[in-house]
Amino acid sequence: MILRSKPNFKDIMFAINGSILPRIGPQLIAIALICVVAIFAAQEHPGIFARISAIPFTLIGIALSVFMSFRNNACYARWWEGRQLWGELTIACRSIARQTSTLEEHDRYFLLYGLCGFAAGLAARLRGQDELVAIKPWLDFNESPKNPNPTNEVLDRIGRYCLTLMHQDRIGPIHYSVLEREVTALSDVQGGCERIAHTPVPFSYSLLLHRTALVFCVTLPFALAGSLGWWTLLPVLLVAYTFFGLDALGHQLEDPFGLEPNALPLDALRRNLERELLALLGEEDLPAPIEPKDNILS
Repeated sequence: MILRSKPNFKDIMFAINGSILPRIGPQLIAIALICVVAIFAAQEHPGIFARISAIPFTLIGIALSVFMSFRNNACYARWWEGRQLWGELTIACRSIARQTSTLEEHDRYFLLYGLCGFAAGLAARLRGQDELVAIKPWLDFNESPKNPNPTNEVLDRIGRYCLTLMHQDRIGPIHYSVLEREVTALSDVQGGCERIAHTPVPFSYSLLLHRTALVFCVTLPFALAGSLGWWTLLPVLLVAYTFFGLDALGHQLEDPFGLEPNALPLDALRRNLERELLALLGEEDLPAPIEPKDNILS
């Protein structure tokens, strides 16, 4: 996730780091070259584009803008739901930590370390990384590599451990039901995150937008070159920057758990949770919080 203060005039004009410009730079260069070709053609053969009116492009641009706003709203809704789910994960882990404050030390260590392992495994799962490697620092986890969902197995262990505590009369049925409710909340969080990660925006929907924006930006110079000359570069590049930039931004927001600059900072969120849980266990040697690098928090 990009972390920058409110941009001033200098940032607006010259900032590259944290903008979408590096991602769409090649497309803008290609459009600029097409503009140059159209301008030279208009100068060498005056009137060659006289029958191409800019009015249809105005109507198409308005429709394309509305269409793009719908897609970006859908992508942002996925991003925001992902952030809400990780907020719910944090709340549930804090609640379990508070509700286990009366347990014996080794019981509490198992449960809170299990929560750290669950958060680490879920972050790895959502980013396509090795879940077992992420979980093992927190639990003695020797599951078979063929296990399709090691993160859910961590949650099952936590649930079974709480059930064992109740059967041994170390916690009461009401206490167990409270803990089970929070474990269920964690399961709901995992299911919600997996739903977002495994259900992308329909490909045909995105492809239609990509093609329409590309065709629009490629053909626009030929409608303006005859009347604007070299000034054609200014409106065409501005339109291309807007359309290609919004398209690229929507693509990044579509996968809120990925590694793109605008994705959610799962590593930082997980580390903050680990620090809180370890502090509640009385540990003083806490892992350092993850800091932004080049204004990007991972």
